[in-house]
Amino acid sequence: MLEQLKALNLDILNIYSVIDILLVTFVLYRFMRIIQGTRAVQLIKGLVVLLVATTVSNWLHLYTINWLLRQVMSALVVALPIVFYPELRRALETLGRGKFFASTMSTLKEEDRSRMINEVVRSVQVLTKNKMGALIIIERITGLEEHIGSGVRIDGMVTAEFLVNIFIPNTPLHDGAVIIRGDRVAAAACFLPLSENPDLSKELGTRHRAGIGVTEVSDALAVIVSEETGAISLAVEGDIDRTLDESTLKQKLTDALEPGPQSSLSAIFRRNES
Repeated sequence: MLEQLKALNLDILNIYSVIDILLVTFVLYRFMRIIQGTRAVQLIKGLVVLLVATTVSNWLHLYTINWLLRQVMSALVVALPIVFYPELRRALETLGRGKFFASTMSTLKEEDRSRMINEVVRSVQVLTKNKMGALIIIERITGLEEHIGSGVRIDGMVTAEFLVNIFIPNTPLHDGAVIIRGDRVAAAACFLPLSENPDLSKELGTRHRAGIGVTEVSDALAVIVSEETGAISLAVEGDIDRTLDESTLKQKLTDALEPGPQSSLSAIFRRNES
């Protein structure tokens, strides 16, 4: 009887251990999804490199290097809360809103994705015809929540009329970027990081540099309409194509947003150029 009770207690402990491990794994997974696409990912990679270097230097008896690395790791314990302040704040805000267990990505059906692209292209046709400057950001896998939070949240259906209305000059939301998440306008009048690429043409203004800048730190697509010339541009992974017409823009957006390996961003600028 005693042995049976011990076995039962052991089984209960094993169940609790499994639940504990699953909960920790899920929380870590959700945290990684929250920081996905932010600079915290690169910082974590740097920490992993330091940890591996410290372990290897200890195995190889490189005492001086190991001592230096351990001092750096000790200093990082104090610095981490400061370095990760934006991500920690974002995680706590998400938890406070009760959205920690919600999905951060919405998978669009083919017809919804096609409709969204058509509406964006239709809006660009009107914007370029009237030489109305515009910056439309389409979120992909990398989350843009920190940039969405810098603007005015909307959560409205993507339509050409809605987008054109936002970018009418001297209206409250025209100055800044529109960010599209799925088939919804997540926010307008958003602030974006400017590109720090020194090789960019001096002809490019703030709108183009902001569009390029957000694609340098994420996998987003930036559709840009010049206010001076009405020219259509598409920024992808820090590159910009300034020679687009409406049909080419539609094709490249379709290629980029189509799920699967064929939607590789690096191939967008090469497609249809021959």
